[in-house]
Amino acid sequence: MKVFIQAIVGQLLLSSYIFIRGYQAIPPTKKWRVPFTLFFILEISLYLTGFFFRKSLPDSIFIPIMQICNTWYIASLYLTMSLLVLELIRFLNRYIPLIPQVIKKNYAKTKLILFFTITAGVTALMFKAYHTVTHPVVRHVSITLPKKGSTRDSLKIVMMSDLHIGETINRSLVHKYVAMANEQKADMAVLVGDIMDYESRIAVNQKVEEELRQIHAPLGTYIVLGNHEYRANINAKHKWLLQTGGTLMIDSVAMPDSTFYLVGRDDLVNKKRKPLHSLTKDLDPDLPVIVLDHQPLAFNEMVMNKADLGLHGHTHNGQFWPYPLIMKLIFECPYGYYKKGDTQFYVSSGIGCAGPPYRVGTVSELVVLHITFQ
Repeated sequence: MKVFIQAIVGQLLLSSYIFIRGYQAIPPTKKWRVPFTLFFILEISLYLTGFFFRKSLPDSIFIPIMQICNTWYIASLYLTMSLLVLELIRFLNRYIPLIPQVIKKNYAKTKLILFFTITAGVTALMFKAYHTVTHPVVRHVSITLPKKGSTRDSLKIVMMSDLHIGETINRSLVHKYVAMANEQKADMAVLVGDIMDYESRIAVNQKVEEELRQIHAPLGTYIVLGNHEYRANINAKHKWLLQTGGTLMIDSVAMPDSTFYLVGRDDLVNKKRKPLHSLTKDLDPDLPVIVLDHQPLAFNEMVMNKADLGLHGHTHNGQFWPYPLIMKLIFECPYGYYKKGDTQFYVSSGIGCAGPPYRVGTVSELVVLHITFQ
C-alpha cells in the first residue's frame, strides 16, 4: 500500500508540474489546450482506477491500465528533469547572459520548439529503455574459489534474479528468459528472489510456472525468496513457487552434489530468519559454501562465517538513472563483482524489472557464473 500511495503522490506532483509548463508552452487556442488538458485528466483517472480497483478488474483491463500509467510515470520523470534544466538556465540567465537575444525575441516560438524537442527526446528514450528490458544481456563472470571437492574442478551456474513476474514481466518474456538460460547449458540454475511482483494472480492465471519448469540444469534449479514475495498474497506466492519445478530454499542447506554446499536464506524482510551461523556451523569447512541471499546487506555476516561466494539481486542497480548513483550510497556493492575478506560476491541488476518495463542507465542481465575450484 505504501508503494502505491508514493506512486500516486509522485504522479500527481510530476503531472501537475508538466501540465503547467506545457500549458504555458503550447499555443493559447482550444485545439491545443483542450486535448492537452484531456490527456492529463485521462491519465490520472486511469491511474486512480487501476489503484482502487486493482483486485476486481480483470487482467485484460488491469494490465493495459498499469502499462499505460507506468509508461507515463517514467516519461514524466525525464520530462521533469528536462524542464528543471531549463528552469536552471532561466534562473542563471538573471545573473549571467546565457540566452541569446534571438530567443528572447521569439520566446513563444522557442517554447513550442522546446516542447516538441523534449517530448520527442523523451519518447526516443522510452523506446530504448523498453528495448533494454525485453533484450537482456548475458553477463559472464569468472570466479575462482580456493576450495575443491573431490570430483569437481568447475561449476557453471546460470543466475536470474528479480524477474518480477506480473503485469509487466509476462509469460512470453519468461519463456525468453528460460530459453536464454538453457542456451548456456549450465550445471545448475538459481533464482535469487523477487520471482513475483506485487500480485500473484497474474503469474497464476498465465500459468508461468510451466515456463520455469522448462529450465534444464543437471544439478537442479534452486529458488530463494525476495522482499516482493512478502508483499501481498504471501501464502499464494509460496504455493506457486513450489509448482515451478525448482527447490524452494528458506533458511536451508542443500548439496546439489557431494562437492559443495548451497545455502538458501530467507529474505531479510523476515526479521525472524535464521542467522547464517546456525545454517553453516555443521558444514564441512573443506568444501565450498555458496550462499543465495536476495538483498546484498549481510556481507559482514557472510565474511565472519567464512562463506565462499554470495549471490544477490534486489538493487536493480537503480533501474532508472540517476538512481544508480543513489544505490552507491545505500549499498556497499549495488552491482557487479565484489570481494571482502576471503568472501566473493556477485550482485545482479536483475533480469526483469520492478513496476514499469523500462531501464535507463542500467541493464537487464542473465548472469552465467564460471566457477573454478582450486
